Amino acid sequence: MWIYEKKLEYPVKISCKDPRMAKYIMTQLGGPDGELSASLRYLHQRFHMPTDQAKALLTDIGTEELAHWEMICAMVHMLTKGATIEEIKESDMGAYYAIRDKAIYPADSTGNPWTAAYIQSIGDPVADLHEDMAAEQKARAVYEQLLQLTDDPLLKDALRFLREREVVHFQRFGEALRSVEEYNACKKFY
Repeated sequence: MWIYEKKLEYPVKISCKDPRMAKYIMTQLGGPDGELSASLRYLHQRFHMPTDQAKALLTDIGTEELAHWEMICAMVHMLTKGATIEEIKESDMGAYYAIRDKAIYPADSTGNPWTAAYIQSIGDPVADLHEDMAAEQKARAVYEQLLQLTDDPLLKDALRFLREREVVHFQRFGEALRSVEEYNACKKFY
């Protein structure tokens, strides 16, 4: 199903380590509106979509979200690489460090571990596509907030890329929603 190219979807670079920013970015690693949650949500929802177009779209975007998760992992790794214990403490990552050292682990910026409860899938294609559109808007808003928390122009570049992909995904889910609604109307679903 996949062909894995051993490179990130978009290059991630940073100007210097910044454990504080790594902590903030972790919300997109393992938070409720983060990349892992989005990927698994879409890859699960695709099975009950009534059209091949909607199934394919959810598969494509769900797979792309895994690539975004990989980018977030790279950011967190780069931002903490070489950080001293003093820098870890100053960034308020001491509790995380005590358990995980600098390992990448799906948790949000406050330390809550990722949970499958974040995956929304109700089985109704229209409701799920609305949920997907909302999820993309929430992720876009988080990226905009993350952009305000850093002065690093290299990091901002990758965050802007991810923000723009959320906008595109929102638009594509809107197209899929119209397609599913048209399909339902033709089948006299209601």
